[in-house]
Amino acid sequence: MPFGLYLLGLAVFAQGTSEFMLSGLVPDIAREMGVSVPAAGSLTSAFAAGMVVGAPLMAVLARRWSRRTALLGFLGAFLVVHVVGAVTDSFAVLLVTRVVGALANAGFLAVAVVTAVAMVDADAKGRATSVLLGGVTVACVAGVPGGAVLGQLWGWRAAFWAVVVLSVPALFAIVRSVPGGVSGAARASVRDEARALREPRLQVALLLGALVNGATFCTFTYLAPLITSVARLGEAWVPLVLALFGFGSFVGVAVAGRIADARPGRVLVGAGVALLVGWGLLGLTAGNPVAAVVLAFVQGVLSFGVGSTLISRVLYEAAEAPTLAGGFATAAFNVGGALGPWLGGLAIGAGLGYRSPVWMSAVLVGLALVVGGAARRTGALAVRVSNGAHADSAHVDGVRSDDSGRALGQPME
Repeated sequence: MPFGLYLLGLAVFAQGTSEFMLSGLVPDIAREMGVSVPAAGSLTSAFAAGMVVGAPLMAVLARRWSRRTALLGFLGAFLVVHVVGAVTDSFAVLLVTRVVGALANAGFLAVAVVTAVAMVDADAKGRATSVLLGGVTVACVAGVPGGAVLGQLWGWRAAFWAVVVLSVPALFAIVRSVPGGVSGAARASVRDEARALREPRLQVALLLGALVNGATFCTFTYLAPLITSVARLGEAWVPLVLALFGFGSFVGVAVAGRIADARPGRVLVGAGVALLVGWGLLGLTAGNPVAAVVLAFVQGVLSFGVGSTLISRVLYEAAEAPTLAGGFATAAFNVGGALGPWLGGLAIGAGLGYRSPVWMSAVLVGLALVVGGAARRTGALAVRVSNGAHADSAHVDGVRSDDSGRALGQPME
């Protein structure tokens, strides 16, 4: 993998820390701002909503810019709004900064995804995606628990300042690693790219990504109160459990990245079923501290393993939409990122307790499996695999492949 790809991962780490760090800060923000825990949790949904709207819009806006200019502009705007968020005393202003920061993050990630896959061979999109998303998982391993520790020591604002500090070296890294000049892909019309996005297999992959990511963040957003109120572990355990979830996500992305290009069906079906079982087990055993801690790690592995594989599937299916593919992949996954915390907050607000987001996660993954099964039977979940790759998806997804590994989209005899 090109070294520049890892530098893009550094920038994604800084932004991923911001996106996810509220999981360990929600109770503190709620107390200081005088709002409920679900209201403070809505900051995560607001960020995700900004990502949903911003990803395709920012991708279109940046089509005529050089990728370096776009990445620098989006990351610079992201840095500024975090300075504002760190000093404000208004929950409304904090909410606005989350939305604006999300727009900048969405633009950055949409451009970074297509930049990353352009750096590698056509049959290595899964590995490139896993390296880029490695920045997100490292944010879960180190950034999010680190933010929780900073919040416990010096208040939640210290975590916002930490994101600002992390963003500065990422700016210099982009200047050194990303070439200037407008990509030739920008010559394709928006209309042509939008037409390519109507492909049923692509739409199914986007929908499944939204559902799986919704399940992930439904529980992850409220993991801190689950650990302290249900598992009855002390607040000092919150950073550790967040780190375990993050380490699990790193493992999931790393393992899936090595096999997603060749055996996507095996990851999606096998790990998808295991993910559903895991959410059910966590819902049943969350009151047991050992089970809660172990399952936090396991669900991190499965959630991000399945999620990263679905992102790579989107990029394969959207080959004819080179500039918008990253934007729509980002948008779809953040539909889930907005939906999950909102549903979890509704369940908590209805008096169902802090286990309820876990059960909501199980429902979302179950729905994804139902949708995937229906799409498989109709041929809409045919998985294209790269040349020379093993076509195990022909056995899993109900399609046959020719000798080059190109999916024919026909049911197996």
